[in-house]
Amino acid sequence: MSQIIQRLRAVLHERGRSRSSHYLDIQQGLFARPVQIGLRAVGWPSSEVTALNAARIAGKTEAEIRELVAKLEAARKAAS
Repeated sequence: MSQIIQRLRAVLHERGRSRSSHYLDIQQGLFARPVQIGLRAVGWPSSEVTALNAARIAGKTEAEIRELVAKLEAARKAAS
């Protein structure tokens, strides 16, 4: 199964967040860290963006979202 990697502009559009708010969420553990796709390029797996947006829509708490972020990032490491 192939993964689609979304670049920052697409992620921000899908989340409805500003760039600074997006990176603040990453710092606070409320959004997954990006993956390196080139020397100076990063992106986010679309499945992770979808899962995190769904958690927000479902009204999950920040603690639950942090737990989801940890699971998503652990799954990346297990896949590699």
